[in-house]
Amino acid sequence: MRVLVVEDEQHLAAQMREALEGNGFVVDVVNDGNEAVYMGNNETYDAAVLDLGLPGRDGLSVLHDWRQNGRTLPVVILIARDGWSEKVQGFRAGADDYVTKPFRMEEIIMRLRALIRRASGHADVMIRSGELEYDTQLGTFHLAGLPLKLTAFEHQLLVYLIHNAERVVSRTELSEHLYSYDNDRDHNSLEVIISRLRRKVGAERIETLRGQGYRLCDRS
Repeated sequence: MRVLVVEDEQHLAAQMREALEGNGFVVDVVNDGNEAVYMGNNETYDAAVLDLGLPGRDGLSVLHDWRQNGRTLPVVILIARDGWSEKVQGFRAGADDYVTKPFRMEEIIMRLRALIRRASGHADVMIRSGELEYDTQLGTFHLAGLPLKLTAFEHQLLVYLIHNAERVVSRTELSEHLYSYDNDRDHNSLEVIISRLRRKVGAERIETLRGQGYRLCDRS
């Protein structure tokens, strides 16, 4: 899943990038409000982490702009320890959750996973497609009760497919959610990863619809 991190403190932004990428997220980082407005309105994200104290445009203005432009991605705002008024203003502007600075990276990860899970319509922390199970808290897959060994990109792709199980997902949509802003979006590499995933989860589980895309199916 692809996440936008908006944080002007370079060290903290780098820490969040490292932690999120280490837990299977695709991450873009921007450091000022004007760039955040542009990226949020023109790129595709599954969620965002947004600091409210930004140069250029403050975080509340950024969030308001996103919502005014119909951007519905879940947003976690970062607030100061005594930022009660910021919290209230953030929720009024359209925030979905908040984290108080300083925080543990695990908290950001857990909150993002929960928001993305609920945004895709899943109430349970376990997302299932037949015998394939994804634990959204731990970020792990099991097939017929046994752990699946996946590469980082295989994991990212399967996470997106299981969040959207039984729905046809186009190659363009997959590319938008699996590649960061600076990476080339290569449809051929998607084909290779899909082929490898089929060998691991069963060819019948990932259906190809010619000219449309892919669909993760319950084949239990």
